[in-house]
Amino acid sequence: MRLATFNILHGRSTVDDRVDLDRFAGAVRALDADVLALQEVDRDQPRSHGADLTAVAAEAAGAVDHRFVATLVGEPGVWSAPTGEQQPGQAAYGIAVVSRFPVRAWRTVVMPPPRTRVPVRFPGSRVPTLVRDEPRAALVASLDAPAGPLTVVCAHLTFVPGRNLTQLVRLTRSLAEDAVEPVVLMGDLNIDAPQAARTSGWQPLASAATFPVGAPARQLDHVLAHGAVRATAPALAVDTGLSDHRALVVPVALGGEHVASPTRAHAADEDRAPSAHQHEPGTRRA
Repeated sequence: MRLATFNILHGRSTVDDRVDLDRFAGAVRALDADVLALQEVDRDQPRSHGADLTAVAAEAAGAVDHRFVATLVGEPGVWSAPTGEQQPGQAAYGIAVVSRFPVRAWRTVVMPPPRTRVPVRFPGSRVPTLVRDEPRAALVASLDAPAGPLTVVCAHLTFVPGRNLTQLVRLTRSLAEDAVEPVVLMGDLNIDAPQAARTSGWQPLASAATFPVGAPARQLDHVLAHGAVRATAPALAVDTGLSDHRALVVPVALGGEHVASPTRAHAADEDRAPSAHQHEPGTRRA
């Protein structure tokens, strides 16, 4: 099967600064992924023509199941944290999973933002800015894949250095304890390779630079595995003509030798205010 993760920047192209739904659907179709994890997904937002981008992607992929989880509601500039009671017709932004295989169960893992703001130094500024990060979440899908059960998780972790590692440790530790193996975690983790694999203890299935889209120098997007699942060919970082990230695509198979994937036994105190961090040129606050 083909797995893919894609931070879609709400379907916008950095070339012409436009959201074109037909172009977005074409990009998803070209990825030809059996299971697709999406981040920075709009639903009912004016900037993306009021579309449900998860539904657009599902139709383009020929999916039988899909789900969107809001991490923010409202429109840019007036965001608020979701309450879990949002309905279609309310502007929202979040993550999604699109699957050609039936999904037996869905669940959401909520990662609340830290209670304290953190100093981040942005390009062109000599003085750090205190930033309060947005809520983060992971979407867990229990699939009936042709070769057997598979748990796929989509996540978009914080851009704040250190706290993204804390989120990754806590998420993978929870998944290793609770999810049916094998488990594949996909998404924009805002962590460079190989640090993502080293921090989580999980097996990387895809190695390719994904950011920035034009001349990628960093791998912020990952496919990490826990249990008997393996890549059957090298991953591809695909420039779809959309977003500031490339999509990351990898063919995988279930079974084979089980690779032990211990998770870290401890995590840093997420609410401890770190020192000022440099927000690298070209990166975004999401």
